[in-house]
Amino acid sequence: MFVLLLILIAVLFGFGFLHPIWWVAAAVLAYGATRHGRERGGGRSRGGGSDLGDYRNPRDYRDYRERRDRQDRWDRRYTRQNWARRRREDRRDHEHHG
Repeated sequence: MFVLLLILIAVLFGFGFLHPIWWVAAAVLAYGATRHGRERGGGRSRGGGSDLGDYRNPRDYRDYRERRDRQDRWDRRYTRQNWARRRREDRRDHEHHG
């Protein structure tokens, strides 16, 4: 399938010498193929998309649960370390504006 797509892009590029609109068609087709390939190919992206994964696969659920637990620990640690500073800033803002 990918080979046929490359051949089609090459043919459209060749027709571009006859009429430049074919270059636009080849560019649009190449752009669409690369966007579609990034969204579908190469497996699931770790950085983007849904964190839910496929719960039918126990490993995906375990990965999701570990990421969620790490994020919860980070959030708790951050809020514990900074709650006093935020309260001081809130009090200062309330006294300044109130």
